[in-house]
Amino acid sequence: MKRLILFLVIGMIGFIGHSQIEIKNKVVDFQSFLPLENCSVYVKNTTIGTVTNEDGKFVLLIPEKHQTDTLIVSNIGYKSYKIPVNEFDDSMEIILEEDIASLNEVLLVADTRPETANEIIERALERLPRNLPESPYLQKGFIRHKERNKREFKWLIESAITLYDSSFPSAANENIKINVDQVRKSYDLRDVDSLLVYTSYLKNHVRNFKMKSRNLKRDTIRTSSLVKAIRWNDGRVNGLENLFKGKLNLVRNSHDPKALFGENMLESHQFELDTILVDNERKIYKIKIEEGNDFVDLHTKGIFNNGFQAQGWIYVYWDNYAIKKIEYELVAASDAQKSRSKTLFDTYVNHKLELSYMEYDEKMYLNYIYYETPKLVNVGDKSNQDNANNDERYYFTVQEVLFTEIVVDPEEVQEQIVGKSWDADMFSPKPYDKSFWKSYNTLLESEEEEKLIEDLTQKYSLYKE
Repeated sequence: MKRLILFLVIGMIGFIGHSQIEIKNKVVDFQSFLPLENCSVYVKNTTIGTVTNEDGKFVLLIPEKHQTDTLIVSNIGYKSYKIPVNEFDDSMEIILEEDIASLNEVLLVADTRPETANEIIERALERLPRNLPESPYLQKGFIRHKERNKREFKWLIESAITLYDSSFPSAANENIKINVDQVRKSYDLRDVDSLLVYTSYLKNHVRNFKMKSRNLKRDTIRTSSLVKAIRWNDGRVNGLENLFKGKLNLVRNSHDPKALFGENMLESHQFELDTILVDNERKIYKIKIEEGNDFVDLHTKGIFNNGFQAQGWIYVYWDNYAIKKIEYELVAASDAQKSRSKTLFDTYVNHKLELSYMEYDEKMYLNYIYYETPKLVNVGDKSNQDNANNDERYYFTVQEVLFTEIVVDPEEVQEQIVGKSWDADMFSPKPYDKSFWKSYNTLLESEEEEKLIEDLTQKYSLYKE
């Protein structure tokens, strides 16, 4: 079996003021020298950590009090690398070898265990009350919201957020709260001319409205009205409450009557065991998500979100059936959804989701979210179907969330939520606090993102002048 090696290069460690240590690095595969994305980099027994970007790079701020604690670099399928924080330097080569358990060896265990992948997933869902938090907690995190066409960034928001959850057994709609604490960047240069979104807005706000978008004329509609419709659509499609309280929060909201991973899960999903890997010295099932007999329906009000087939992967720990990671896509499968998706978005993949969890205090907490979806903003001139026009016409949004702090102490949780006014609107600009961001962990931009963000910043500055 091929041996894969992980090698960290361009490493550096430095002190920020007198209270924090900054570690920067790049993670690549030693044989191919290609970057490894979404590797976990964290301090053992804490919630201080980050993930590598698509270039394999990361930056992590660590409080100086943890300098003798263990830094861990891990990735599913590899042996973890561990070293004290204060011994990490740019001259050290870190090698992680591929670590895969023998499927036959693992399965031949004298223990009553699930025999099929469907049964493994059902067992994992049965164990959620045991593996997920059963008491109130807070999480602090960072979100990067990016909207772009195929050529350039059109919208960028970076915010610090706080998530409160009363516990897994409680209903998400009533017991999850989100607040946008600070905003680092907020640039919006989208072209606002989507009559389809405006029609949808009117259908949801005007009683007995029946007019179709093709009967509306752009020159008869105020731009301010279109902007209002677009803002409404932003919250409906990409609002934080939708991200955390909706169906795509697959694990947390699995006990909802219409949940995708609820009691009728196997009607629209099937699962196949691929192999067993190792994650940080623990065996973990790698399970393929496949289509079921029925289409997946998100039941989104005002949006045709039916006619999908699911595909992807789920990683479940062997020892306690805790879900570590989900890679999940919804692909247009019905004739109606294929036609809609191709016409409006030029893609069949309507929802691309990744959920990663970290273990803390013997419970699993959300660590990283990646959510990508196409979006109606600039419909453009459909009479001109050349590639240049399509590159500007089709938009998609990416949202990434990294959680780096968990608060579980009951008194501290209560102290932070008493009298708090929760505001989940990340689309409204807020004052910039430079001192706050100096000590806050964020996701490192990729090289491509860095260039696109620089271009967007320059255009936005000109626009504001």
